Amino acid sequence: MERIFTKNMFIMLLSIMIGAIIITYFIADLQGNMKIDEINLEHETQISNLQSKNINFTNNFLKSLVVLDQAREARALANYHYDLAFLWYENSLKDTNISDLNEHKNYTISNCTIAMPEYQKSHNNFKIAQEKFRTTKDFTDYPSYIEVLDIYDNLTESGARLTMLKYNATQIIKQLVEKITIKIINNTAVAAFAIDVSELLEQLDMTLEMIIAEFGSFESFQEMIDEYEFFDEIR
Repeated sequence: MERIFTKNMFIMLLSIMIGAIIITYFIADLQGNMKIDEINLEHETQISNLQSKNINFTNNFLKSLVVLDQAREARALANYHYDLAFLWYENSLKDTNISDLNEHKNYTISNCTIAMPEYQKSHNNFKIAQEKFRTTKDFTDYPSYIEVLDIYDNLTESGARLTMLKYNATQIIKQLVEKITIKIINNTAVAAFAIDVSELLEQLDMTLEMIIAEFGSFESFQEMIDEYEFFDEIR
């Protein structure tokens, strides 16, 4: 028997179509919102990672500078006692009586004894700072920042070499002054070395020349860093 398309059937069919459209729209809207949430989450993650990276960069860089300052402070203290030791060493070579000589030798040895561990401390801190500067490069992609960090790397390497050279020079001065005594030459009392120290004197001259050259490199790297004015807000 053939069915007749009635008004009720039309309304039912129309309702089904409208329902299907609404469901389709709802599903599409839900998928769209899920996609938006996914994109927002991705962006938030990227921003969070970037912020974390920037924070790590700043923290590591500041920690590197703290250790670098400690290296400089130890070096400055060591230099002060090194200069005094060198002064008293030179005075020892001019003495004409044993009392003055012993006093000047003691001053020299005392200052050398203070300077040497400070140079060692400075050397260690320069090396620690160098490693921290290298680690800091892992937290930035800016070429200009990486370039500056490379200069800091060179600066700390130069500082480490410089402090060890000064340590060696201090050690040689201490060895030399311990060998100074008073001798009578042509009925005149003069300060002189008790044994042949020509090898030690040669080592001292070579070390002093190396110190001058290394100090020039150290100052050059420092001047290069000072040229990066835009980096002042971090430094």
